[in-house]
Amino acid sequence: MTNRMNKRILIVDDEPLIGSSLEEAMRKWHFDVTLYDDGQAALKEIERECFDMVLTDVRMPNISGMEVLQKVKSAAPATAVIMITAFGTIEHAVEAMKKGAYDYITKPFSLDEIKICVERYFKSRELEEENKHLKQALQERYSMANFVGQNDKIKTLIESLNIAFESDASVFIQSENGTGKELIASGIHFNSARRNKPFIKINCASIPENLIESQLFGHEKGAFTGATRTLKGVFEEADEGTLLLDEVTEMPTHLQPKLLRVLQEGEFNRVGSNQTRKTDVRIVATTNCDVAEAITAGRFRQDLYFRLNVLNIVIPPLRERKDDIPLLCEHFIAKYARKYSKPLASVDNNVLEYLFKYEWPGNVRELENFIQRCVLSCGESGRIQLQDIFNYLPDADLLPGLRDQTFFNEDLSIQEMEKRLIESTLKRHGYHKTKSAAVLGVTLKTLRSKIIQYELESESISVLEPAA
Repeated sequence: MTNRMNKRILIVDDEPLIGSSLEEAMRKWHFDVTLYDDGQAALKEIERECFDMVLTDVRMPNISGMEVLQKVKSAAPATAVIMITAFGTIEHAVEAMKKGAYDYITKPFSLDEIKICVERYFKSRELEEENKHLKQALQERYSMANFVGQNDKIKTLIESLNIAFESDASVFIQSENGTGKELIASGIHFNSARRNKPFIKINCASIPENLIESQLFGHEKGAFTGATRTLKGVFEEADEGTLLLDEVTEMPTHLQPKLLRVLQEGEFNRVGSNQTRKTDVRIVATTNCDVAEAITAGRFRQDLYFRLNVLNIVIPPLRERKDDIPLLCEHFIAKYARKYSKPLASVDNNVLEYLFKYEWPGNVRELENFIQRCVLSCGESGRIQLQDIFNYLPDADLLPGLRDQTFFNEDLSIQEMEKRLIESTLKRHGYHKTKSAAVLGVTLKTLRSKIIQYELESESISVLEPAA
């Protein structure tokens, strides 16, 4: 319900009976009201004070309601103006609306009519504010500041994303499940020029084959059994915006030429219609399968792949960016501590050792779920401990000596932990840097830089390898 006590309304009417009646009614409806019977004096008040709305008579001595409208819109563009007149014509109403009036009411009028008009305006303004805050929140959520990671592959990913943000070309995202394909796709939309237009998502693998064409392109009433009404498809709903085609390689082969037509020509037909419709949609497509294999097997058209793959984005799995695990842990701990009003938890060093060793088949999503559960259950200690691993993660006992491991048994900084992890990995692999880099999920260049940073080079030179 509208919070009326915070809404300031200025009434300008030279007829005392009408002015006082409106003032009394507005106060009864709990609005903050100021009444003037002189337009000039009202305009001076507008220069001194802020009002949410002005109700003004059209015909007054010294100054007309149209002049009041123009002055208000010049001095306070956000203030709504409702015109009231006993001499209303369509021409006057059209002129007033063109000059910025919110509404035009003719006398005689009922107070209920005024109330409905005023309430309608404030309700619409509240919805606009909510939409504005929602869009702002979405843009903040998908800003680059929320892409967590310092791994070289993540830096390459961010470079690719910056190109996608500034372009309007189709994007093809390839990655394993759990790496954040939908997050990346959302980021592309909300950082693009189409951010204020629709963003619609459809999973091509989850819709029955006999329904997916209708979902994509819409259908006419009576087009098939059960089509009791005309339905728009996502290509119409997403017009001027972005359409996410998740798991696009699972789209039935007989529909792929129709998708190709939309991408090439920007046109399509609803099911059951011969009318060609136009659409302007940016496509972001994703897959977690081997595209080359799907093309060779005839499940996915090569020309469609080329059309979708204008900009290619590959999201690395977590096992290839394990050096980001401490940052991701901090990010998810902060996220769920806020969400559940829990104290910020810390991660025991022996837990971090396991997190580095684990292969994360569920990728970042699996790590996030683990941290979420731990934040909820770590209790008064405020620490995520080794027992949490055995409670929530599978196959923990497969790592030799994990329950008895003493790799980290004191409080360490992230830098010291990283140094010991690198040193331990190098030792286990005979100081073979290529093998160690693969295990750590970093590039050989990054590992060499870390070896120099942590002064580990004296040991690592025992194995000679070619320069990167």
